[in-house]
Amino acid sequence: MSDLPFFVAVQTAVAKDPRYDPHAYEFVREALHLAAKHFREGQEDQHVTGGEVLEGVRMHALAEYGPLALHLLHSWGLRRGEDVGNIVYNLIETGYFGKNDGDSIEDFAGGYDFETAFTQPFMPSSTTPA
Repeated sequence: MSDLPFFVAVQTAVAKDPRYDPHAYEFVREALHLAAKHFREGQEDQHVTGGEVLEGVRMHALAEYGPLALHLLHSWGLRRGEDVGNIVYNLIETGYFGKNDGDSIEDFAGGYDFETAFTQPFMPSSTTPA
């Protein structure tokens, strides 16, 4: 990361790519930090993969927003893993985040289905009482 203030990086990114609400940038930054803590706790290299960032997004959204997660993410423009990747790469372009040689925006493709990931945990159990 650079010394560039986060709000300046977000303003720059949103001016260049207005598809995503500024809240989405804050959320993805928090999810990335959660992923680094979860997957790289105690390691010197805190770099996380695209898949690990997506898992951080899932964990953070469910923990923070529960059943409202999908609605909030959609309202910020986050509908699939590629959207998370776009935000990460928008922040890389501003100089706020760095990247390793092997990193690619394609690392965020696929992942999981947002609708399933953010609604399934709150669906009633399909088992019937005995």
